[in-house]
Amino acid sequence: MKQFAVFFLIFASLLQVQAAGKIRLALNWKPEPQFGGFYSAQVNNLFKNEKLDVEILEGGSGTPTIQMLTAGKVEYAVVSADEVILSHDRGATDVVAIFAAFQTNPQGVMTHAAKNYASLEALLADDKATLLWQAGLPYAQYLKKTKTIKATTAPYLGGIGNFQKDESLAQQCFVTSEPLTAEAAGLKVKTFLVAESGYNPYTTVLVTRDSRAKAHPQEVLAMIKAVREGWNRYLQNPDSTNAHMQNLNRAMTIETFKKSAEAQKALIETSEAKGATLGRMTLARWQTLIDQLTDLKLIKKKLKPETLFANPEPKR
Repeated sequence: MKQFAVFFLIFASLLQVQAAGKIRLALNWKPEPQFGGFYSAQVNNLFKNEKLDVEILEGGSGTPTIQMLTAGKVEYAVVSADEVILSHDRGATDVVAIFAAFQTNPQGVMTHAAKNYASLEALLADDKATLLWQAGLPYAQYLKKTKTIKATTAPYLGGIGNFQKDESLAQQCFVTSEPLTAEAAGLKVKTFLVAESGYNPYTTVLVTRDSRAKAHPQEVLAMIKAVREGWNRYLQNPDSTNAHMQNLNRAMTIETFKKSAEAQKALIETSEAKGATLGRMTLARWQTLIDQLTDLKLIKKKLKPETLFANPEPKR
């Protein structure tokens, strides 16, 4: 009887991993290095090694990944930490973060190097500068509330076309993307991370439904194990995964893939999140973000950080 019980538990555990069949993972942008670890898990058969049948769905501008998740159209999704909080505040509480690829948020502001600003604060205080950004984004609202802004602000419509034509312009960017495009176009630029000004939500955050995590804990552990190993491999050697992603996204050159992968390494690996702990999150970081969004009046409910994320640990 004891042998049968042990066999049953092992069999049940395997069923938990495979119960869902195909697993859909929705990205919030096109195949680029910011998703390198997920594609690396696919390219290196790490999902298959964990008996997971994962389909990666590329996104685009405005892809509503968190809504896709809560509607049951996908089993896993990539979002930002502030999206998780906003989701809970609006009543969609069946969302839990389980892995955060970027420990330092890559959102930033790009300026022409000739302007020689010493800091983001210096740029914002320059009444002769014009900053192109999406004013409704949480980090923009944070900067408007916490910094002195004398620069003229105007809507950001995408790309670097306007920035190329006018040296007085600065614009929002991801420090792993637009600055590389600008340099490829022959421009000399300087970038500032918004995170250094105090607003630093985790991003490229892997989420699932909390109900799913509780129903299929072994699947979640297997997913984290594959994704973590995928990111570790990508950080060590991104070449084969970059080649795969470039086949899916011809708009980016292989050289840009390489430079972007290198630029983001320091934003993903930290002393607290590296190797076997890559992707881990802390209660303090989530609480800080809750406090900031509350102060900005973007959320009304008193949320508890422990309901927003988990750090399930697969066996090594």
